[in-house]
Parts: sequence; C-alpha cells; structure tokens
Amino acid sequence: MRGGWVGRPVALGLLVVGVVVVFAASLALGSRWLGMGAVWHALTADSGSDADVIVRSLRLPRTTVGVLVGACLGVAGALMQGHTRNALAEPGIFGVSAGAAFAVVLGLQVGVVESVGSTVWCALIGALIATFGVQRLASRGSGASPVGLALTGAAVAALLGAMTSAIVLLDANTLDGYRFWAVGSVAGRGFDVAGQVLPFAVIGLLLAAINARDLDLLALGDDVAAGLGLSIKRARLVGLLAIGLLTAAGVAACGPIGFLGLLAGHVARRIFGARNSWLVPASALIGAAALVTADLVGRLVGGAGEVQAGVVLGIVGAPLFVMVVRRRAVVL
Repeated sequence: MRGGWVGRPVALGLLVVGVVVVFAASLALGSRWLGMGAVWHALTADSGSDADVIVRSLRLPRTTVGVLVGACLGVAGALMQGHTRNALAEPGIFGVSAGAAFAVVLGLQVGVVESVGSTVWCALIGALIATFGVQRLASRGSGASPVGLALTGAAVAALLGAMTSAIVLLDANTLDGYRFWAVGSVAGRGFDVAGQVLPFAVIGLLLAAINARDLDLLALGDDVAAGLGLSIKRARLVGLLAIGLLTAAGVAACGPIGFLGLLAGHVARRIFGARNSWLVPASALIGAAALVTADLVGRLVGGAGEVQAGVVLGIVGAPLFVMVVRRRAVVL
C-alpha cells in the first residue's frame, strides 16, 4: 500500500473514516453510554434533555478540541522528523513544547495568564522563541544540520524543563495553576478554546502544506535541493514557523501532550512512505484519532473520574510503539 498511487488514497480515506468513527464513539461513550440515535437527536434536534446536554455541552466540545489539537501535534511531529531526518523527533524532544510550557508558567507567576486567550499567546511566544532559538544555535558554524538541530533541541528542552520545574516548585500558587494543565488533557475544554487556538492552527497547517514539497526536496540532500532551485533557509524557516504555531496551539489548548507527534509521524511513514505530500494529511488524521481515542479510553477506565489523555497516551501508546519499532525498520 505504501508505494502505490491507488493504495495511498484508499489508506487516506480509511483514516478519514477512522476519525469519523472515533469522533462518533467519543460522543456516545463515557460514564453514561448513549445510543447513536440519542447522539443524532442531540446534534440535530436539541430538546434540552439530559442526553442532549451531555452531547452538546460536554462531549462535542472536548471531542472537537481533541481532533484539532491531535491534528496540530501530529503534523508538527511529522514536520520535525522530516527536517531533522530523525524518526524520533517530536515537539517535546525539539524543545518547542518546553518553550511553550515555560512561557505559560512564567505567565502564571507574573499574573498575565488569566484566560485561555492569554495562555495561547504565552504558549505561542514561548514556542516560537524556542523554535527559532534552537535554529539559530544549531546553525552556528556550518549550518543547521539535522543532527545539530536534534541535539540542540534536546539541550534546550532540558534547560527549559529545569527552569519550569524550578519555578513551579518554588511558587505554590503557580504550581496549583500548572499541575493540572501540565498533565495534558482535553477535559473541560469548550468551543471557546477551539475558537481561540483555531487561527494559529489553520495558519500552521497551511504552512505545513506549503512546506511538504520543500521537505521532499530536502530529503534529497541540501546540495541537490539547492541545485533544484530550493531556498534552504526559507524552507527551514517556514517549517520551523509551522512547527511553532502548531505546537503552540496544541500546548495552549491542552497542555504539553508528549509522544503524540512521534506516534503520528512514525505511523504515517509506515503506511505512506516518505512522501511528505501524503505524510502531512495522514499525520493530522492519525494524531486526531489517537488523541480522541486516548481521551475516550481515559473516560471509560476512570470510573467516577477519568484518566487524562496525556497519561493514557504514555501508558498505552508507548509500549505499543516500541513493539512496532522493534518489529519493523524505521522509514525516513
């Protein structure tokens, strides 16, 4: 399927169907199970019943946010893997998530983070500063090589993570505001959250689509890509800007959810190969399905409460991912 033009559209179509199925399951299942008839009634003819309120006011908003954030982080992971030529790259490793989280924590401490909107802007500023800081540090000398970007990103992530920990441990008020957000969850997120991060997500996804062809040329090597007329610097900057915007949108909405970008990008490569024009939409769909599924599983196994989606992704997804990596060669 990975190599054929017929197989790829079919696979992409199946992913779309999978997202729709997971979306519907998220609306129907939870602490109270609803039939699809009740879900359809809630979506089309709201009468104010308990089932209608559960679907329209609770499950539909959080599922929509899950799809949006999952798509953002999935595409960010695929772009990072392409730019660094490292199948283990993802926003958390590259320092982008750490930059966004540090900016939010700093905003909490000084009192400028009081709403979703201020969280978005703090996360955006932190993510972009970390993104371009890594690029500048890695580009000193002979240029920003894939290995240099990965190593610099890991170092910046470690530094920002340590600084974030220092702030939250020394300030009890900041810790109270940070600890739930830092787990990574779509619980309690409504359409207001989706609306405030949507502009950043849309711009980031558009830049990712533009950057996909450039990534295909960069995969041939910088010299070959430059010989074909590609501006290496412009391609890197567009990719980094897309990664920063997408990660900022995801982190601001749901907290620093790790592993999702790694999972989506790698699984997409296993199915579609290394062609980025297919990888970008596939990673978006896989990321969306994975995050909504993790949120649904957390609701089903949590009993009276729930297990946050970020925790589920780490506990369930990581071992499965290791098994896949051990059994199959990594494709780049």
